[in-house]
Amino acid sequence: MAGETFRVDVWRFTQLTDDSVGGANITGTVVYAGVPARIVSVPEEMLLLQQGAETLRTFRVRLQRGILDVRENDEILFTFPPTGHFYNKKFRVIGVNFSGMSPYDPRSQLMLTVDRSERAHSG
Repeated sequence: MAGETFRVDVWRFTQLTDDSVGGANITGTVVYAGVPARIVSVPEEMLLLQQGAETLRTFRVRLQRGILDVRENDEILFTFPPTGHFYNKKFRVIGVNFSGMSPYDPRSQLMLTVDRSERAHSG
């Protein structure tokens, strides 16, 4: 898979129970930090582009540790290199595929399909 080598953090978001006024805050936790990764963009369907349809920008991310428990709707935050195009950008996991090797084999990998994640009012 083409692309540069990056380091990513994997975030998992959960919703806490309601507070005293009936609202709940979404909270995130880093479940893995500094995971080696590669990223490549997935080309859009030309037919959809010709028709003027808006399409999501999707990417494929390959994580180099197949034993990780990464789930759909987790978020991937690129943390290294600080000069990279994706530095400090978040992507939402929309699909998880496993390699054919045992997860405990050091050569095993996770292949993720992700799209760009942007949260309103985030700091």
